[in-house]
Amino acid sequence: MNKRNWALVAATLVSLIYGVTFTIAKDVMPQYVAAFGFIVMRVGGSMLLFWLISLFLPKEPIALSDFPRIIAAAFFGVAFNMLTFFKGLSYTSPIMGAVLMVTTPMIVLILSAIISKERLENRKMIGIFLGLIGTITLILYGKSVVNAPQAGLGNFLVFVNAISYGFYLIIVKKLMDKYNAFSFVKWIYTFGFLMVLPFGWHEFEQINFSSLPIAILWKIVFVVVFSTFLTYLLNLISMRQLKPTTVAVFIYLQPFFATIFAIGLGKDDLNWVKISAAIFIFTGVYLVTQSRVKD
Repeated sequence: MNKRNWALVAATLVSLIYGVTFTIAKDVMPQYVAAFGFIVMRVGGSMLLFWLISLFLPKEPIALSDFPRIIAAAFFGVAFNMLTFFKGLSYTSPIMGAVLMVTTPMIVLILSAIISKERLENRKMIGIFLGLIGTITLILYGKSVVNAPQAGLGNFLVFVNAISYGFYLIIVKKLMDKYNAFSFVKWIYTFGFLMVLPFGWHEFEQINFSSLPIAILWKIVFVVVFSTFLTYLLNLISMRQLKPTTVAVFIYLQPFFATIFAIGLGKDDLNWVKISAAIFIFTGVYLVTQSRVKD
């Protein structure tokens, strides 16, 4: 299997893990662990894992001039990204959260066009408009009666998270072209941990680990090891061979995996508002990216 095929497999595994994570993380918060306290565990645990692995790998110095980009990647790809995602997911339902993440490819395209000064085609502009309609519909009217206390606010925060992740995909690509992933990802998570600590330390202190059910502890481990540590490695591997827009396209698979997992466990339900909004969003992202999936 060539490197590009391995990159495609890695991107698919990321979507599978993230799709399952929507439901698993929802089981943990906010009942057992508050959202920001969970992020302190997630980022802190992954930071330790990345530094531990780096001890056994060849050392590669990072130029001081690249640290501003690393700090920006830490903000958009770890701190702001996770804070808005987990807080949003604690308010909304797994399926709505997954569908909203599908807007990321459109966001990546818009940001790439702005940065590279490229002209957007009419077809892509129509796609962006349709996707926006679907996203706004889901944010305003996609209320869920299953485990979603403030769906509107939650949907908005997940959408903001998608924008943040779009910035991250573009920022980190230049680092991938210059360094081995293990050389800088530990720094991304170190700076990210310092950024989330002030927001989540109080909630982390309130966690009573001795009273947490064993099943919840295993789900926390899953989110730290698989949903954070492993997925970031797989994403970086895929981005070495694929363009940011192509990597973003694989987010389309997340609602599929999330829906199967959530409905199968009775954690969420479907209604016509969600289905209609999803149709608008998927139609939009198809129009926006159909010429890019060949990259």
